[in-house]
Amino acid sequence: MSDKKAKELITKFLTRQASTTELDTLGEWLQNAENEKLFKDYVQTNYAIEHEMRQFDPNRLKTKLQQLMDEEIKAVRRKKIRKIITYSAAAIVTVLLATGYFLKNNSFNEPIETKPRIISNNINVGSNKATLTLEDGSQVALEKGNTYQTQNASSNGEVIVYGADKSNEARAVFNYLTVPRGGQFHLVLSDGTEVWLNSESQLKYPVNFKKGQTRQVNLVYGEGYFAVSPSTKHEGTKFVVSNQSQEIEVLGTEFNIKAYKEEVNIYTTLVEGKVVVSTTNGKRELEPSQQSNLNLNNNSMEVATVNIYNEISWKDGVFSFRKKPLVEIMKVLTRWYDMDVIFENPELEKAGFNGVLDKDQKIEDILNTIKNFRVIKDYEIINKTILLK
Repeated sequence: MSDKKAKELITKFLTRQASTTELDTLGEWLQNAENEKLFKDYVQTNYAIEHEMRQFDPNRLKTKLQQLMDEEIKAVRRKKIRKIITYSAAAIVTVLLATGYFLKNNSFNEPIETKPRIISNNINVGSNKATLTLEDGSQVALEKGNTYQTQNASSNGEVIVYGADKSNEARAVFNYLTVPRGGQFHLVLSDGTEVWLNSESQLKYPVNFKKGQTRQVNLVYGEGYFAVSPSTKHEGTKFVVSNQSQEIEVLGTEFNIKAYKEEVNIYTTLVEGKVVVSTTNGKRELEPSQQSNLNLNNNSMEVATVNIYNEISWKDGVFSFRKKPLVEIMKVLTRWYDMDVIFENPELEKAGFNGVLDKDQKIEDILNTIKNFRVIKDYEIINKTILLK
């Protein structure tokens, strides 16, 4: 496909005019890494500035871009264009942030008052890495460039896949997969269930599920996205995820659990299908786009409708923040970049920020974006610590 044709399809996609056939064509074209870069560059440069700024109308543009983001977020549940959404979201944020900056300052060229003070920067972008702990206690480092192969499992350094064991041994054998700060990892269980583990997370699971028995894993801590192999493929057996003070019973679905050690709230977000969240105080059934919030201090649970994209974008390489205070945003960033953050002024923790950010960016790029949006005045980096001002 020519560049001219590709740009035409991108514009149609962004303006919601693309047909199903054109979406398929665009999705296939995006399989090429070079095309991904062209996609992002075109959206950020041509669509944002040339197409929109030529006839600038602040109110119309702000409304249109907000509608665009809302539509893209809703569309994420359509699997046909999910991959396209992933690429477009990170690109569109440049449009949104630049527009917000323009509306506030009436110019893209207004100088920033101060330059960040970077004494030494040892902060790296996160990557695919994890530690596999076998039943005998031995550990295997999984990371890009390292392969691992046993009778039951294999890994290319980005994902570990377990094969089904038809012997159905009487004794269950468990492994642990631990993802450190600055890491993420993809796991395929022996029943075909896929799990994406976020930074600072640990999952305990059987090497092989017993035929006819409930399939159960334990999210010891952290965050995981589960795409569960349906019970119809496993003699009707349920799939259960336990973690701390709750259990999630699944028949075949996609959902996200966020249960970090230092936090008092456990969030379970249903994307597709059906789950039942059980605690000592009872059970709650979730519908798609609903999120349960279990407070560990009083064991109370609340259920609310949420924006799915904001909750699960992390697994697709994107940070999506909507009406989030800076202190919560920094919790997410410290895990991915394996760093520490200090707020010079405690009041700064409450400052809000809306944005969609690419996880492959350097931390300076993200901080500069937040700074340009006037959320912070400045920042310093010393080794692996950031001071926000």
